[in-house]
Amino acid sequence: MARAIPLQRRLFMTILAWAAGLLIFFPVLWTVLTSFKTELEAFSTPPKLFFFDWTLENYSIVQERSNYLRFASNSIILSVGSTLIALAFGIPAAWAMAFQPGKRTKDLLMWMLSTKMMPPVGALIPLYLGFRDMGLLDTRGGLIAVLFLINLPIVVWMLYTYFKEIPVDILEAARMDGASLWKELVFVLAPMAVPGIASTMLLNVILAWNEAFWTLNLSTSEAAPLTVFIASYSSPEGLFWAKLSAASTMAIAPILVLGWFAQRQLVRGLTFGAVK
Repeated sequence: MARAIPLQRRLFMTILAWAAGLLIFFPVLWTVLTSFKTELEAFSTPPKLFFFDWTLENYSIVQERSNYLRFASNSIILSVGSTLIALAFGIPAAWAMAFQPGKRTKDLLMWMLSTKMMPPVGALIPLYLGFRDMGLLDTRGGLIAVLFLINLPIVVWMLYTYFKEIPVDILEAARMDGASLWKELVFVLAPMAVPGIASTMLLNVILAWNEAFWTLNLSTSEAAPLTVFIASYSSPEGLFWAKLSAASTMAIAPILVLGWFAQRQLVRGLTFGAVK
C-alpha cells in the first residue's frame, strides 16, 4: 500500500511547481504587456509592468505593414504538412523497430537521435546550395521537406516508446485472424496508441511552428512563416521593442491557444506507458 505524502511536502511541491510555472510564463507575459506600450514606455527605466498608458497602436502598425494572414497561413501549412508526412513515415518505422527489431535497431535509433545533436549551421551551406539549384528556395515544399526531416527522429523515438508498451500478443492475435499489415497498423495498433500518436503530432506541430533557423535562411517572402514575420521587425536602426512584441504576440497566440486546449491530451500522451 502506497504511503501518504506528508502535508508539508505536498505544500512545498505545490509552491515549487507554481514558482517554476510563473518563472517560465513571465517572459510571455512581459512580451504581451510590452506590445500594449508605446516605444518610449517599452524602454522606460525602471520598467512599468501594469501601470502605463495602454494602446493598440502597435497592432495597427503591424497589420498595416505586414500581411499577417499570409505568414500565419504559411505557418499552418508548413507545420501541419510536415507533421502529417512525418507521421506517415514515422508510424511504420516505429512499428518495425518495436515489433520486428533487428540486431542494429538500437544503434539505428541512437544514430537517428544523434542527428539532432549536430549544429544546424553545419548543414546550412550545402542545403542552401542544393535548394538553390533545385529551385526550392522560398517554397513551401522545400520548407516542409526540411521540417519533416529534422523532426522525424523525434517522431520515430516517441512512437517507438509508445509502441513498445503495447502487448505483442494482441498484434499476433490479429495476424492469426488474418489481418494484413495495413489492417494491423490502422485497425489494431493505431487505436491503441491514440494518446501517443496525438501527443507526437501536437509536439511536432509545435516544433515546426517555432522553427526559426531554417525558415529564416531558406525563405524570404513567398513561403515565409511567422518566424520571418517576427524577424522583420529587427532593422539596422535598432529594435522596435513594442512593435516586435506585438508581432511576437500575434505569432505565438495561435500555438498557445492550441497548447491550452490540447494540454490534457499532450500530457496524457507524454506519460503514456510511464506507469505499468
